[in-house]
Amino acid sequence: MSLTLIDTHCHLEMPQFNEDRDKIIERAREAGIETLITIGSDIESNTEALKLAETYDIVYCSVGIHPHEAKHFRDDTYELLKEWASHKKVVAIGETGLDYHYKHSPIEIQQEVFRKHLALAVETNLPVIVHSREAKEDTLRILKDSGITKGVLHCFSGDIEMAETAMAMGLYISIAGPVTFKNAKRLKEIVKQIPDDYLLIETDAPYLTPEPFRGKRNEPSYIIHTVREIASLRGVSIEDIARLTTVNAKRLFGIGELPVKGTVAYKIRDSLYLNITNRCTNKCSFCVRFHSDYVKGHNLRLSEEPTAEELKAAIGDPKAYKEVVFCGYGEPLLRLDVVKEVSAWIKEKGGFVRINTNGHGNLIHRRNILPELKGMVDSISVSLDAHDKETYEKLCMPAFNNAFDEVINFIKEAKKHIPEVQATVVEMEDVDMEKCRRLASELSVKLRVRKLDVVG
Repeated sequence: MSLTLIDTHCHLEMPQFNEDRDKIIERAREAGIETLITIGSDIESNTEALKLAETYDIVYCSVGIHPHEAKHFRDDTYELLKEWASHKKVVAIGETGLDYHYKHSPIEIQQEVFRKHLALAVETNLPVIVHSREAKEDTLRILKDSGITKGVLHCFSGDIEMAETAMAMGLYISIAGPVTFKNAKRLKEIVKQIPDDYLLIETDAPYLTPEPFRGKRNEPSYIIHTVREIASLRGVSIEDIARLTTVNAKRLFGIGELPVKGTVAYKIRDSLYLNITNRCTNKCSFCVRFHSDYVKGHNLRLSEEPTAEELKAAIGDPKAYKEVVFCGYGEPLLRLDVVKEVSAWIKEKGGFVRINTNGHGNLIHRRNILPELKGMVDSISVSLDAHDKETYEKLCMPAFNNAFDEVINFIKEAKKHIPEVQATVVEMEDVDMEKCRRLASELSVKLRVRKLDVVG
């Protein structure tokens, strides 16, 4: 299996690695880790971290004073950290924050030093790496007061409220080895709920070794076990988690290259999705395309729409996938001729075709297009997205009048021509889910309920 991974938090400078550091880094490369971020925690470790970053091409570092060491923060420490922060391989400020479990430094001093780190992060425009243990309220309050907008809560151990509050500020949530522990029930539930765009992974090596190596010294190559557990909890593939967390790390820390060209065929789990247009006849307030270019780590922002032949080439063998799905950043039925040509080709090759649509196809083309899809489409998912016309227009802002009624008619007509028809709805405060279920029942179709911010 070929994976690309980034360990966003380890301590390669620590003495536990003195005897075999070269081998540790080589094993990380072999495991698919393209970048290691080693984290400063005191003056000595910052100095060593910078040396490692200069020595190894895949190593970057952060600079900061751990809350355990906050009592050693001196008047000139801020200026020293600021000087180090200008180094080309320094990508973050930290690790900083609050630790009320051990209290190796007095709480008041921890808070003062935390604020200084946050001020430095703002001044240098670098993300901040936050340590928070048994200090939820003070951590969130100080973060909010600082005006910080980019950073990460590393080795997250808080509750979902803390995660949601931090994400609302723009901070990522990083998951380490403890998620693999059998008794980590709360963390496992939280991992299921973190949106793709806010998820990072780390080892915190040499600490927090994941199963099945728990009790031994941790190292970056063990991150695959954390990835495997996260993928299982979220119901996606290891490749999906590797891809999206790598993109997230690159975006946050400004390292490596991001895909600049929009993807036309992208795999999630064992399905292949076709992104054939970014145009849509709805402007849904909850649509991912209005706040991100990425779905599961795939860049879906197209510079131009692909031709049918380009799509066929991108698909390859349709039988290699459970299904081929027309579903990207726009409404696929805007390009009906392409959908028909590619669908017919997929069926000829023995593949399974599904279309995800907003149900506006007949409005767009001013005719009943569903008979034209008979025999070439196996399944169709229609976005219902509301229980009545008023709510639909408020949330989806359709380009057509009477769009909600036409979506209902589209579902009714689809049942005559497509073997499998389902309606989908996003779970939101304004949507009456019980009424949606009754409506789907009246239409005699299955209803799939999607969670807000969970895409793909």
